[in-house]
Amino acid sequence: MKPASLSRRLALASALVFGASLAAPAVAQDNWPSKPIKIIVPFPAGSFTDTVARVISDHMAKALNQTVIVENLAGANGVLGLSTAARLPGDGYTFVITNSSSITINPQIYKKISYKTSDFTPVTMVLDAPFIVVANPEWAQKHNVQSLKDVVAYAKKNEGKLSYGSAGPGNIGHLSMAMLSNKAEVKTTHIPYKSAAAAQLATMSGEIDLLFDTWAGVPHIKAGKLKPIAVTATKRMAQLPEVPTVVEAGYPDVVVTFWTGMLAPAGTPPQIVQKVHAVAQAVLKDEKARAVLAASGDPLMSDPATFGKRIEREVASWGAVIQREAVSLE
Repeated sequence: MKPASLSRRLALASALVFGASLAAPAVAQDNWPSKPIKIIVPFPAGSFTDTVARVISDHMAKALNQTVIVENLAGANGVLGLSTAARLPGDGYTFVITNSSSITINPQIYKKISYKTSDFTPVTMVLDAPFIVVANPEWAQKHNVQSLKDVVAYAKKNEGKLSYGSAGPGNIGHLSMAMLSNKAEVKTTHIPYKSAAAAQLATMSGEIDLLFDTWAGVPHIKAGKLKPIAVTATKRMAQLPEVPTVVEAGYPDVVVTFWTGMLAPAGTPPQIVQKVHAVAQAVLKDEKARAVLAASGDPLMSDPATFGKRIEREVASWGAVIQREAVSLE
């Protein structure tokens, strides 16, 4: 065999092998999903994040004709579950449903955290929700607190005496109140709790004065157990149309909404990410599922690119608050 001919045959063989290696991922994606999919929820079963995950998982299982398993890995304000997910391959068989705090805040406040925001690929936002600033009704009545301006006025007259709770140091509720205190130029006292539910109970019992509450507070507000002060959004909530926004109260810089969304380990193929986003978007057509989601926020299945830009903005904005407040946790 002539050397030139041999060279051509070797080159052709190499090209075929190289082409096969390029085609292999495409074939795998075409066959996806060929085995069960896992959704990691870094919060306890029964939490509203878990509820969202189970709504999404049910629709994914039907749409993809494949088993979808929800695995709760709760602990350390979401750190445990996300640390585990960050180490898994981006092969389209692992997803995470979590909240904004765990992705945009935790990596900036925990010194020994084992994951970064960049370890995840945005898939879809599922819910967007403002906080409801609530007060203990007896405290509000005693000090004639009816509005956010009244809260600020009380804090100015009683330096350091206004107490507020959160689900822990560095929690988004903690940082939101710190933001308000900074904008209003007042000093307040932060009381951290082990969970949002514990902080809510402390507000109802009068152990603390104020709380940036989630939508879980709506039933307690309607029952008179919590006094609504303001909503941290640009428009009023349909569930609480009588409660003004922080913008109306004169604090447009304290507009804060938190999201619940789906992400995947970095490196997950874009075709799979887009397909899962399309499946999630179809959930909004199911009235029953939409109603379940709407109990915890505004259903909003934004596309991966839009979701990614929002994460970038929030990492920057919360980073500034964290630096100003000098928040750092082990």
